[in-house]
Amino acid sequence: MSIRTPRRGARLRLQIGVFGCLVLSAGSAFAQAHPSAVAPDEIRKIQKLDPRTGPPGTLVELYSENLPLQARVVVGVGAIGTGFEELADAEQAEFGEVSATVHVPASATWDRPLVFIIFNGNFSPTGLSDPFHVTNDDGHIYRVGEITSEGPGCVSMKDADGYAYTLTGDIEGLRPGDPVAVEGTFSAESRCAGGETIDVLKRSVPKPDAAAAPGR
Repeated sequence: MSIRTPRRGARLRLQIGVFGCLVLSAGSAFAQAHPSAVAPDEIRKIQKLDPRTGPPGTLVELYSENLPLQARVVVGVGAIGTGFEELADAEQAEFGEVSATVHVPASATWDRPLVFIIFNGNFSPTGLSDPFHVTNDDGHIYRVGEITSEGPGCVSMKDADGYAYTLTGDIEGLRPGDPVAVEGTFSAESRCAGGETIDVLKRSVPKPDAAAAPGR
């Protein structure tokens, strides 16, 4: 996905490059401490992200009560391993509550989840959201990854960004270690142990160098 780098590009990329090492997977917290401009205990989970899925242009509400007081609060968005785009300034209340309403960028694609991030005025990260799952015009997401486990009625996969999903639907014959590309509908609720759920409508074996999703 192509993410526009904001005016403060060099500094933002440097800090996100370090911060990105802390992101593990959907539903996980953070890895062990790495050198960063912000102490690990200051990088906190954004408590509310609503909705969790939708096409580019979707209006998303963010809210969190656990962020440190700061003179300026900036909301950004991006994907693991890419730069982050500055979206808007946010409001912070007397006791540190942060709220913002922003649009998913038009450049977002349905093959990678986005995360929303909150920075202070120096563009040091202080909060990170759960992943937002961008959909195509049919309301589907697309993921490439590897099957990690199987069980009654579903299997689990991990995608190229390290996010874990349980799969239902068209999963017959999938076994741990199988490479897979899936298209389907996303649910934030896990229907089996191991992660959020994709109800698979189409699947294929990805080519070894396949990175991009098919067209919308």
